[in-house]
Amino acid sequence: MEEYSHLGMGKGPVMSEAAVIRMENQMTPQVDSETAEQFIAEKHIGERIKRLRLKKSMGLVELGRHTGLSASFLSQLETGRVVPTLRNLARIAMVFSKDLTYFFETEPQALFRVHRRKERVRMPQTGVDDPTYFFESLGYQVPDRIMDPYFAEFVPLKKAQDIRPHVHAGYEFLYVLQGELEIRHGDQVSMMDAGDAVYFDASTPHAYQCAGKTPAVALIVTMHQAPPAQPTMQLRPMGAAVQSRGLPGTPVRPGAVTAAQNGAAR
Repeated sequence: MEEYSHLGMGKGPVMSEAAVIRMENQMTPQVDSETAEQFIAEKHIGERIKRLRLKKSMGLVELGRHTGLSASFLSQLETGRVVPTLRNLARIAMVFSKDLTYFFETEPQALFRVHRRKERVRMPQTGVDDPTYFFESLGYQVPDRIMDPYFAEFVPLKKAQDIRPHVHAGYEFLYVLQGELEIRHGDQVSMMDAGDAVYFDASTPHAYQCAGKTPAVALIVTMHQAPPAQPTMQLRPMGAAVQSRGLPGTPVRPGAVTAAQNGAAR
């Protein structure tokens, strides 16, 4: 019997079920099992399941109770010895409140940057004719970094001179590798030797200088921190908001009321 395609519109013979299956097989590209397993392996689905489970401090037996799958089967899933079905993945995804796409999305590459000593650039102290220290960035290859590590060498002073302090947002950590180093932080002056370390608020004026006859070497890490948001509104005693008339960027104490506002309130 000859078979004809039929779209369900108008009259004509209806295609048999066997013919439909045959046509779908011809239209759909065939994927061999080896290619499918390779795709699963590249997505690291087993590793993702294990990470979700360990993050919840959940054992294989407990996960099995939630999913209806045996602990031994789950162990084989995590090690990649069996290929999971969408039904099994859906069960696991529901336990961890994840969508199925979680197992197939491209994983972000973990940040890892090696900075070779021979590739670093030695830079002098900026803004002075006679630099008192030189530094090398240890994190220049990392974009959008939240901290800046440096290798710094402080040279002995050739003559008596005032060391200009500087400030920046965030915090700073310094570890002395060799030599003697003097650190000024606000009104404090500290002498540091090899093995000493200091952690301080970098928004306070600070400066360093070599305190010995040989260079002092240190590892410095500055940690960025956005300045706290400054309030721009003041409150009247009755709670009505008025625009602050202070200088731009000047912090205003919450609840503070100026003399002029006191007069207006009366």
